Amino acid sequence: MTRSDVIILGGGLIGLALAAALDSSGLSCTVIDPVDPEAWKDAKFDGRTSAVSSSSRRMLDTIGVGARFPQPGCPIRTIRVADGLKPGHLAFEAPEDDDEPLGFMHENRHLREALRARAEEGAKIDLRWKSRAAHIDRGEHGVMVRLQGGGEIRAPLLAVAEGRNSPSREEAGIRIARWQYDHAAIVSVLRHEQPHEHIAWEIFYPTGPFALLPMTDDEGGHRSAIVWSVQKEDAAGFLALSDEQFAAEAQAAMGGFLGKIELLAPRQSYPLGFHHAARITDRRMALVGDSAHAIHPIAGQGLNLGFRDAAALAQVLVEGARLGLDLGDRQLMDRYQRWRSLDTLMVAAATDGLTRIYGVPGKLPSAVRRFGMAVTGRIKPLRERLMSEARGTSGDLPLLLRGLPI
Repeated sequence: MTRSDVIILGGGLIGLALAAALDSSGLSCTVIDPVDPEAWKDAKFDGRTSAVSSSSRRMLDTIGVGARFPQPGCPIRTIRVADGLKPGHLAFEAPEDDDEPLGFMHENRHLREALRARAEEGAKIDLRWKSRAAHIDRGEHGVMVRLQGGGEIRAPLLAVAEGRNSPSREEAGIRIARWQYDHAAIVSVLRHEQPHEHIAWEIFYPTGPFALLPMTDDEGGHRSAIVWSVQKEDAAGFLALSDEQFAAEAQAAMGGFLGKIELLAPRQSYPLGFHHAARITDRRMALVGDSAHAIHPIAGQGLNLGFRDAAALAQVLVEGARLGLDLGDRQLMDRYQRWRSLDTLMVAAATDGLTRIYGVPGKLPSAVRRFGMAVTGRIKPLRERLMSEARGTSGDLPLLLRGLPI
């Protein structure tokens, strides 16, 4: 039998980030995941990328993940929002006296590699790869997990990072608001003639937003990732195009401002949906990441919401341990619930609202949207507030997101 301070179900990006955050502050954890991590070794680039906000990057640096990136990631210094290819756009950029980028673009394989390396070096992290929970008992006095291959793990708390279709969340009877969008996202990476100048674009069309995200250059030239939301019924047609045909369609969607483009990675498509848990805690259990919420990728905040969950939960637990509290104590779970519920709800509502507002076709709605962007661009406090949201620096930030140890 093994004892830990926390049992983490799920060894994905959020589960490993939580493990590193706990380990950095002296708490022990056991991570249970059915994946064989050897399959990640020497993984070729598959086109999947993530935008890591500046606050999330502070956390990764503070808990020792940032130093293990095989590539540092591409800084995002400006975000531009446009209503189609019509004149005018809204720009967000850091003040002149602030050299911190708004965020960084990373290949998902590099994020996994860095988080895994940090976890494997963690003195108080017990990694149980290729393992599944056969039975979980969340009792009055602790949590017991019996593994399918044998062995028991006990801890005061169960942290659930199983992803969107979390069986532990369902078993706990936690209700969720859920719906599917009439969109599918197509993701890939492009090479282009002109430099991206570290600018991320969000170009809105009635059929769905087209996100263009700067990546690090390689020996072949300039690169950017795309996340193209198209009507669900059109996704198969886009995937059936040849690489040259798809590149021509993408070049037209971006107005050709980066010059001639070519496809660098296989296209992948996935349906877009939304879900939000009515609560993120239960007896001796806390949900983090996609187990608690999943949003439209319109603002690239899904992963960052999960990192904020991990930072908040780690701080609640570390501070509770210093006070001598049981880590599964109801008052600690209530604090985590209060801390994260408003932030996740506001971000979820904002992304859902943007998706619907920019999906209204017609000249009049377009004119209203462009007028709103122009007004926002002239109101400095409003523009700075929106930029803070994009950087993940608004609200009551956990210490790790400020770049401070717990």
